[in-house]
Amino acid sequence: MNGLLGSVWNEIRPRSLDAAWASVKRTVHYLMETEVHVYGFSIAANVLLAFMPFLVVMASLCRHVFGLPAAEQALYFAVRDIFPDDVGKAISFRVQELLYIRGPLQLTSMFLLFFTANGIFEPLEVALNRAFSIRTNRSYFRNQLISLGLIFACGILFMISTVFTGMNVSLISRLVPANSFLLAWSTLILFKIAAVPALILCLFLVYWLLPNGPVPIRRIVPTAILVGLLLELLKNINLLLWPFLQKKLLSEYSAFYMSVSIILFSFVGSMVVLGGAEWAARGAHPPKNALDYSLGPVAGDT
Repeated sequence: MNGLLGSVWNEIRPRSLDAAWASVKRTVHYLMETEVHVYGFSIAANVLLAFMPFLVVMASLCRHVFGLPAAEQALYFAVRDIFPDDVGKAISFRVQELLYIRGPLQLTSMFLLFFTANGIFEPLEVALNRAFSIRTNRSYFRNQLISLGLIFACGILFMISTVFTGMNVSLISRLVPANSFLLAWSTLILFKIAAVPALILCLFLVYWLLPNGPVPIRRIVPTAILVGLLLELLKNINLLLWPFLQKKLLSEYSAFYMSVSIILFSFVGSMVVLGGAEWAARGAHPPKNALDYSLGPVAGDT
């Protein structure tokens, strides 16, 4: 383990402050490219399409399959943690309303989730292939197969983190008064403990499996960790800036400001993910040992 951590650290540590600043400038320059913005907005638009079906499916599983009301509440807590004030409350209310109207989990919700979520990974694969200098994209069918596997994997990780939070919050709520300060902070801490590692693992799977070629594991492991922590930091910055942003979005977009909020948040997140891919790919080198490579491309893709 020490050898692995040492190899990873030697791979990513800056040689000097000048080298670190030069690395940051290269990533910023990459993010300013028009093509990268096209990828980012394409990913964000598909996130908007997949967002509600995903929440409905996850909430329905918590309520009707696992029978864990606390896990369902943890899901709404996660939504409010990303989208503050009226946006988070409105989204949570709409999900509960849809569950009441539709009842148990329906095949149409599952189909919408798979169809729309697959659309996220299609432009993301093209963007990652470009970042890692992989010239050939998968065919549409093979991209959909990989995307489907990632949807299941990321969905399971998210569900595990939600159930973990819900079960522990349910236990703590028996020991402390409802709506108390201690319960609120306990919920937040438990959610972070479960959600942040799940996010990092999802990012690792995306960086590892989605590109149509081998990628250096010694680079994508720290990249997934750094990008996950950076996304968490940006989420907290958004919470601080939200009163100003909400006022501007309401004045410009009126009733559509919630949809615009989701697209803007998703665009910023996708740019961070793509910036991480560029940073990871920059240090790629010819293979020296098994640590350098992933499983590589799916058979028949190259």
